[in-house]
Amino acid sequence: MAFMEKPPAGKVLLDDTVPLTAQIEASQSLHSHTEYIIRVQRGVSAENSWQIVRRYSDFDLLNNSLQISTLSLPLPPKKLIGNMEREFIAERQKGLQAYLDVITTHHILSNCELVKKFLDPNSYSVNYTEIALQHVSMFFRSEPKWEVVEPLKDIGWRIRKKYFLMKMKNQPKERLMLSWADLGPDKYLSDKDLQYAVKLLSSCSHPYIYKITFATANESSALVIRPFSEKGTLKDLIYKAKPKDPFLKKYCNPKKIQGLELQQIKTYGRQILEVLKFLHEKGFPYGHLHSANVMLDGDTCKLLDLENSLLGLPSFYRSYFSQFRKINTLEGVDVHCFGHLLYEMTYGRPPDTIPVDSFPPAPSVFVVSVLESILTCEAMKNGMPTVSRLLQMPLFSDVLLTNSEKPQFKIPTKLKEALKTSKECIEKRLTEEQKLIHQHRRLTRAQSHHGSEEEKKKRKILARKKSKRSAYESGEEHSAKYSNSNNSGEMGCHPCSGTTFKENRIWTLKSNSLSTKKEVFPIEEYC
Repeated sequence: MAFMEKPPAGKVLLDDTVPLTAQIEASQSLHSHTEYIIRVQRGVSAENSWQIVRRYSDFDLLNNSLQISTLSLPLPPKKLIGNMEREFIAERQKGLQAYLDVITTHHILSNCELVKKFLDPNSYSVNYTEIALQHVSMFFRSEPKWEVVEPLKDIGWRIRKKYFLMKMKNQPKERLMLSWADLGPDKYLSDKDLQYAVKLLSSCSHPYIYKITFATANESSALVIRPFSEKGTLKDLIYKAKPKDPFLKKYCNPKKIQGLELQQIKTYGRQILEVLKFLHEKGFPYGHLHSANVMLDGDTCKLLDLENSLLGLPSFYRSYFSQFRKINTLEGVDVHCFGHLLYEMTYGRPPDTIPVDSFPPAPSVFVVSVLESILTCEAMKNGMPTVSRLLQMPLFSDVLLTNSEKPQFKIPTKLKEALKTSKECIEKRLTEEQKLIHQHRRLTRAQSHHGSEEEKKKRKILARKKSKRSAYESGEEHSAKYSNSNNSGEMGCHPCSGTTFKENRIWTLKSNSLSTKKEVFPIEEYC
């Protein structure tokens, strides 16, 4: 096969899901404009940071590109006259900082290519669509039965994964979807095992797994072909979106927020849990559950993108579950992600924060009960239920599944061992990242506490008390020395022993009393 005959070797080590933060450190006025010096940091390590310089016009260009999301973003307005005045520049800098805070904390915007390129141009300088087209063209040289209809631009959230609508030449009316992706930082299978595992995916048969028509991989990327669904994904149903529209347009700011009917929540939830249980029992790592990875086929949910874990791609919700050290297995990741999905099905939108403190009214108390067992602070600390336990909860236990298709997915023993080792490596990287985040959080809390106004007042009071005590003790010591020097000359002869004695008066600090001590010396010395 000529598919990608000379690709760049190896996987992409950069994890695109690690959050970027941006802080404007200074501004500098040139002849006709002002530049803002911005410190960008990836993750929690200050060592992994760099400076970029941006003008207001750069922010304006980015903001225009993000208008597709229909979000109202707080970019400060333009000003043609007086825009070089010091007070105006300081005020605009505050506004631009607020803008940066919004786009770096919004889950979808922060992961989009536009924002990544703005903040980290060195890591995101290439044209990924162009690269994908080159590789797909190479594939078609050896597989002439396929033909590209059109690129499906930006329909997914991943920067390094591109989609194309295609057809078979002998079946021109049937539409298929091709996805191409680089290998990611969690790719731990050998090239040989990876290629075998990816090809094996097309043999997987399960009523709740979306069928793969063709799949292949090499040492740097992979290509998967599956049927294209005009109905779209579960996320498209929730947000009432068109499947071919860009991700930012579909999901950032839905026109109407409305959850699904209770029966849909129960049925879809049960179907998704059943397929997760199946994959866990097979020892096949997943970790990529979210509503855009669930295809709708009539009234049936079917899981997408089983290849993601094999290719080493980071999860959509990684920036959430990497905050909690109890979520340290891929099974735990699947349960956590199911909590996000269930919340989205119930309320028609993602949760504002994780963990969730309180839940709005739901169609059933059983829904809230499941959500509380997964997304609350208590669940994050004490542990979440397993998939098997979730299936036994009242919300899902009474759902009747009518599909009688027998699941089939034979994984050879040798490949199972390789998948187990790969899964352990993925979990190890997650655990190490969680440890760093935990250490950073503790350090930040300590610094915040140390720098708080209340703590500063306490330190000032303690310092004053210590200063007074030192002055008091110093005065007493001086007084004792003075008293000793005045009374050290009193001497006499002991009437009985014939020896002389010198009487010293010693100030006892603890009792504040004057005590007398007689010291005996030889007669010859003083008589």
